[in-house]
Parts: sequence; C-alpha cells; structure tokens
Amino acid sequence: MQIQRDDLDDAAREGLLSPEQAEALWAHLRERHGDEDAPPRPPRLDAAQVAYYAGALVVMGAMGWFATEALQQSGALLLPIGLVYAAIFGGAGHWLMHRKGLRVPGGLLFTVAVSMTPLAVYGFQHATGLWAPADDPSNYWTFYDAIGGPWVPAKAATLLVSALTLHFVRFPLLVALVAASGWLLALDLVPLVLGPGTDDWSELNQAISVGFGLITLAASFSVDRRMHDRFAFWGYLLGLLAFWGGLTTMDADSEWSRFGYFLVNVGLMGVSVLLQRRVFLVFGALGAYGYLGYLSYDLFADSLWFPFALTALGASLIAGGVFYQRHRERIERAVRSWMGLHA
Repeated sequence: MQIQRDDLDDAAREGLLSPEQAEALWAHLRERHGDEDAPPRPPRLDAAQVAYYAGALVVMGAMGWFATEALQQSGALLLPIGLVYAAIFGGAGHWLMHRKGLRVPGGLLFTVAVSMTPLAVYGFQHATGLWAPADDPSNYWTFYDAIGGPWVPAKAATLLVSALTLHFVRFPLLVALVAASGWLLALDLVPLVLGPGTDDWSELNQAISVGFGLITLAASFSVDRRMHDRFAFWGYLLGLLAFWGGLTTMDADSEWSRFGYFLVNVGLMGVSVLLQRRVFLVFGALGAYGYLGYLSYDLFADSLWFPFALTALGASLIAGGVFYQRHRERIERAVRSWMGLHA
C-alpha cells in the first residue's frame, strides 16, 4: 500500500486526524524516505487498476448508448434513470472509498455518478418541454460535439456537479470532468455572447480552445507548485488537448506561422523536462514531427539539401542533449527554483 497526501487529507476531513497532524505526518513520511521534496510515487498499474478503469468506461458508454435508444421511446425517462443511477453509483463509491478503503474503484464510481448529470438534465428538458423537438439531435453523443443550443444547461450542470464532487471526494479523474465540461461550455458560451454560432473547428472555436487550454495549463501549474500529483496531470492533459488541438487545426497563412508552430511544440518538449511531465513531450513531439513531415513531403519535396539540413538539426539536438546531461542538475535546479517548483 502506498500513502498519498490526499489520503491524509481525507482522514483529516473524517476527523481521524487534525489538519496539523496530517501535515506533520506527511512531512515525517517524506523525510523518513530520504526524499523530502520529491513527489510520492503513484500506485503501480496492475490488472485490478485496468479492470477498474475499463469497467467505468464501459458503464459510461453503455449509458450513452441507452440514452440514444431511449430517445426513440421517451426522452423524459432519462431524468429518473439518470438520478437513480447517480445515487446508486455515488452511494457505492462512498461505501468503497470510506468504508472499505478502496480509493480507486470508489473514486471511479463517483466519476460515473457525475457522468450521469447530462443524462438527467437532458431528461428534465424533455419532460418539461424546454427542449424543442426541432432542436432534438436524437443522439445523446452530440453532447460532446454540438455547439450551442439546448446542450448549454447540461454542460453547465456537469461542470458544477463535477466541481462540487471534486471538492468533497478529491479523486484525480474528476479533474478531467471539470476541465472537459468547462471546455465544452466555453465553446458554447463565447459564440452565444459574440453572435451566431459557428462550426466546431471554426477560427473562433480554435481560438477559444487555445485560450481555454492556456488557462487550464496555468491553473494546473499552480497546483503543481503546491502538490506534485495526479491532480495536476489531468489538468495538464485536458489543457494540452484544448491548447494543442486548437493550435494544430488552425490554418497557417505563412511559412513563418508554421515555423512558429514548430517552435511552440519544441517549447512543449522543453517544458516536459522542467516539469517532469511526459504528457508535454508526447504532444510536443507529435507537433514537431508533423512540421518536419510537412517540410519533407511538401515544402522541400524536391530538394536534395533537405536531408542534410535535417542531419545537421539532429546532430545539434544530440550535442544539446550531451550538454544538458552534463549540466542537468544545475540547469533544472535553477529553472525549477525560478518557477517556484520543487527541486
């Protein structure tokens, strides 16, 4: 068993420890293991963990399929079904997490309960007539890609419920729900405020995604400065999906803008080293290789000099890596200290 900081926080909320005792015990445990400033190691991934997450995804997928089918009968049925399922999953999650000490399956059941929110709101709108038949998409999955219209209340409710649940439950995956529903809601509200709705990947929605991604990344960095754990990871992941996705789908109007995109992705790869977050490396590498592929197959398709230029670039990267490896501790310590992160 591995103890995380949020385990002690939960114990303090349950009255088993005082906040001061939780803080002192956490400091003692970190000092005892000889790595006072290092983050705790996350639980290892095993068959049970895979089964937990796979089961949660299956349940959420099944409810989405059921909602689509139920629309053919009566959309109003989704309200009581969503509420009952949320109560069952939430109660089971509380029992597993607080009675049995099983944080992962309990937290996943809380996440499933929160995912019933758009289902219940969708049913409420049908039952009260707030959802006009002409606006009915006849497919529950349009919650994730439809912009504007009757989905706004469902997305707002999901954001509110997921944020409240995260405040009390403190399960990292709930951060993903908060960020995702906030992103979808931003894509809805900004076009409604500025004027007529736009397509999913219009210039406006791309700009919204980039802006929301930057805000999410900044918030996650703030969390990372105080606690290096999985809460920051999910914020980084959703922030990068919004920021990198919006940036990647933008139409580049010049070679300089494309080169700027390449530099941004190189910067993401550098941030991955400073923050020790591989998720930045994944997105940065995808963008950088995409730009190099564009150079190879489009701009310099018939140039014999391009392979030599790439060779020089690769050699310079290797030389830079050697320099960094020789001065790694000093560079990272200075930069991370300036950024306010743990050394």
